[in-house]
Amino acid sequence: MTHRGANFIDGQWVPAQSGETFTRRNPADRDDVIGVFPASAPADVATAVDALDKGAAEWAATSPERRAAVLEKAAAQLESRADELISELVREEGKTTAEATMEVTRTPANLRYYAGEATRTAGVTYPAAGDNLVFTLREPVGIVGAITPWNFPLNIPSRKLGPALAAGNAVLFKPSEITPLMGQRLVEALLAGGLPPAAIALVQGDGAAGAAVTADERVAAVTFTGSTEVGNLIHRQMGPQRRAQLEMGGKNPVVVAADADVDQAAALIVKGAFGLSGQACTGTSRVIALDAVYDAVLERVLARTEALRVGPGHTPGVDMGPLASAAQRDKFLEYVRIGREEGAVLRWGGGTVDGPGFFVRPAVFTDTAPDMRIVREEVFGPLVAFQRAGSLDEAIELANATPYGLSAAVVSRDLTTATYFAHRSQSGLVKINQPTTGMASNAPFGGYKASSTQTFKEQAGASMMEFYTLEKTVYLTPAG
Repeated sequence: MTHRGANFIDGQWVPAQSGETFTRRNPADRDDVIGVFPASAPADVATAVDALDKGAAEWAATSPERRAAVLEKAAAQLESRADELISELVREEGKTTAEATMEVTRTPANLRYYAGEATRTAGVTYPAAGDNLVFTLREPVGIVGAITPWNFPLNIPSRKLGPALAAGNAVLFKPSEITPLMGQRLVEALLAGGLPPAAIALVQGDGAAGAAVTADERVAAVTFTGSTEVGNLIHRQMGPQRRAQLEMGGKNPVVVAADADVDQAAALIVKGAFGLSGQACTGTSRVIALDAVYDAVLERVLARTEALRVGPGHTPGVDMGPLASAAQRDKFLEYVRIGREEGAVLRWGGGTVDGPGFFVRPAVFTDTAPDMRIVREEVFGPLVAFQRAGSLDEAIELANATPYGLSAAVVSRDLTTATYFAHRSQSGLVKINQPTTGMASNAPFGGYKASSTQTFKEQAGASMMEFYTLEKTVYLTPAG
């Protein structure tokens, strides 16, 4: 089925003002057209902001209980369409059915979690002299621009739109041009749940549309997940008067301690590195194994990697689907070339798989050095680089030796080793005997260094709702 997509602006589903469109194809079968969608320009974004600017006050004045009810009903709408969404997600992005099922299941749970935040977000009172009263109010920040990636096209937007709407903000949503249908489906669910049309706008398109979102000074806050390069541009563009929440790249290590269960370590590494076809910001891209276990871990990782079944996500038994686009495939192949050119040894994979889609064999490199690009730069594909360490301290030093600091894991049977690593890891997320991927939805999410802005956390925690609200201090003295 070929879908005809649209923008949602001022309560109407509309094409781009220019009439320009773009086509999205199935990454597992390039002859399969998912749909045709508006190629929005800055004029479309400006019209969307005009409409939100007029209608934002209505949603801001809506009671917290009503906002919560809308998110609850939207969650139910998503659940009622779960089978359809799973199929569409596999087809549009390339996930396996198991991966798509997990995302489609988690997204309604996210909205229900943020429904609760609508009624929990509150100010505080402070001691004051006599009958005076000093207290704070939390108010919506205004129009929130949400610019989201394609690798979790329901889950990540729900973690941005959910809290923004719970706090009473109007939202301008720009999903990735790789997964426009999933973006449209989320907006449809919110509207079916009772969200006033004046509180939401959907603008489809590429990076030019996203740049127009951040350029409009009426957009009070931008929440973005994507590359560090683009995130840095957004941060500079927003300036000090507006706020930005940026979740960016990662170069996530797994440290395998000398006492580790090597079979467990290999299983965690392969899951973290090659799940989602390696296209996760928290995906494992480096393995730092101590000398005592290096050879055993490598042997087991290679065996598990060779056994992975690559193919269309809807095919039973497939472990890894296609990469999401030709650009993703070409980037992966380029990093394989770079790794070999710089002297690393390709132990397995690294090539394409015959067929009509963007299928590749996951790559495992050894004999790598800290200054190699495959060790320092985010590949965002199924490529993992092995490094040796003579001690735990050396392993931690290697783990920290990148510009990024999103997720890091250690595999050890010893609690002292695990806590030592947790304290010294320069990473916002630390996993102990777990893959670098997979996070609790009710825990804060965010990294150190070039992986995130060092202000507001995503997903959960006090700073999450602080991002979507302004704090006003009120001083009250009784009249008379």
